[in-house]
Amino acid sequence: MLWQSLIPLSIWRRPETRRRENVKKPPRTIFFVQALILLSLAAQPVAAELPYDPLAFSPAFTPQILDLTVNDLGRKRDIPIRVYLPSDTFPSPMVFFSHGLGGSREGSAYLGQHWAARGYVVVYVQHPGSDTSVWQKKPVIECMAAMKRAANPQNFLLRVKDIHVVLDQLESWNASRDSALVGRLDPKRVGMSGHSFGALTTQAVSGQRLGAAATRATDPRIKAAIMFSPSSLRRGDPQQAFGAVQIPWMLMTGTKDIALIGDADLKSRLAVFPALPPSGKYEVVLFNAEHSAFSDRALPGDREPRNPHHHRAILALSTAFWDAYVRGDKDAKEWLDGDGPRSVLEQRDRWQIK
Repeated sequence: MLWQSLIPLSIWRRPETRRRENVKKPPRTIFFVQALILLSLAAQPVAAELPYDPLAFSPAFTPQILDLTVNDLGRKRDIPIRVYLPSDTFPSPMVFFSHGLGGSREGSAYLGQHWAARGYVVVYVQHPGSDTSVWQKKPVIECMAAMKRAANPQNFLLRVKDIHVVLDQLESWNASRDSALVGRLDPKRVGMSGHSFGALTTQAVSGQRLGAAATRATDPRIKAAIMFSPSSLRRGDPQQAFGAVQIPWMLMTGTKDIALIGDADLKSRLAVFPALPPSGKYEVVLFNAEHSAFSDRALPGDREPRNPHHHRAILALSTAFWDAYVRGDKDAKEWLDGDGPRSVLEQRDRWQIK
């Protein structure tokens, strides 16, 4: 009977039976208690959940890289792109990157590799007319003049249109069985980023007012944006330009972030954040970081030694931002809005939130 199994043998057996036993057996209640303990332990989690870490990724991961070309028939313009694919084969959020003046889809690879390792499809867009073709195969003495000529409003507008066209093409490839990207993209979760001229491009497609062209420039598919070396307008009110930005923005610059081409000084870069409306807006100013701190290598004219800690901070903050606002990760947002950023920044780096 069940109730008997819960009572020691010495209690419910007859006395004469107890006297005949020479060997004492452990009471069954001990086994019963032990069984309860084992069942309780089995119900406990094997290990506590690890805290959020935007720098964590599998060291064995190597992204698959696809070099593709988007053909814009309307403008008779071929746009090279490089796609870094994550290990997941199901639809993943997309993050775009627009290079600076004279760059290409091959630059700033450290960002694409890390973001892909974190589960993003990363798309590097190369902009003909303001890419490496500006200075390649030219005598060194002519390169600077050629770069300055390429930093013009026409190329800026071409870049803005490039982002819209590439987004359209990726949506088409995602639905096409003949594409290597079929079913790999989540077009409802898109982030946009860029450095220098690419930051201006990013500002334009993610909410900056550009006069009559503002509606056509902003792409509603973009949910969050990161500007590496942003800049305000050459003339006009920053509040007018940035006061209506509706999506989360993160701005990254340095205390020595001055480019050789253009008139964007540090004052111009720092004028953007105060003009932004509150909610989901962030700014980091890396101490002693020059314009090249956000790229793979030093640039002509650099005077400061490169600080390897800068890339660590850039990767951590950008990844947490994507996780929070493109993927919708609550732990990432808590890290970003709490003490997380200070764990990757140096003492003289400046961090602001609103």
